Amino acid sequence: MNLKTALIQTELSWENPNENKALLQEKINAISQYVDLIVLPEMFTSGFTMNPKNVAQTMQGEAISWLKETAKNKDCVITGSLVIEENGNYFNRLVFVFPSGEIQTYDKRHLFTLAGEEKVYTAGKDKLIVEYKGFKICPLICYDLRFPVFARNVEDYDVLIYVANWPKPRVNAWDILLKARAVENMSYVIGVNRVGMDANNLEYIGHSQAIDFFGNYLQEPQEIEGVFIVELDKNEMLETRKKLNFLNDRDEFKLV
Repeated sequence: MNLKTALIQTELSWENPNENKALLQEKINAISQYVDLIVLPEMFTSGFTMNPKNVAQTMQGEAISWLKETAKNKDCVITGSLVIEENGNYFNRLVFVFPSGEIQTYDKRHLFTLAGEEKVYTAGKDKLIVEYKGFKICPLICYDLRFPVFARNVEDYDVLIYVANWPKPRVNAWDILLKARAVENMSYVIGVNRVGMDANNLEYIGHSQAIDFFGNYLQEPQEIEGVFIVELDKNEMLETRKKLNFLNDRDEFKLV
């Protein structure tokens, strides 16, 4: 049982949803082989902006319609986060868009206080576990990576995904923490980050990557624009868990 996944590492045009959709569409169209899942960066329509009113979409808006159409045409799931306005609030919302048009969502729980994200966005509360093609997938967003309790594998998920706008000065932490999450949760981990500069003069060098349950790279960190394809083998992971099931000894707790 395998899950072929495409990691799209790209520059983003600042607060320009139409240009970013066109840019991403070009990269998605260039994927010539079949993939089960396409992963986009955090806030893929805008970059990591604290001006949500400039770029906010609705769940019935153009960006969501584009994702649904593209997922249907490629016959795969597409996931990433974007700015969503709902009931008078703004959310940094990850959408998990199925070819059927079904959408499951996760609102970023840990808002990045260093940038004042908590002042303009509403935090989510609930963890999302998606079941897709025999895999249980837990998608999270950027700053969530620093909080291992929330990511703890109490659901026996198979894949942990982080979409991000994680800048160059702290990219070493990104690399270390992605490996830590893989090892401690005995799970595949996929991290997708952007490249380029944003309007705040922050530089991003990507380091999108895929890691197995031992902490080994399936896709080493990359610093250039590109689409990187990896294949995750669930049976291999289950065999490892059967032999070395450290998850049996995990602590029991409840998040409040």
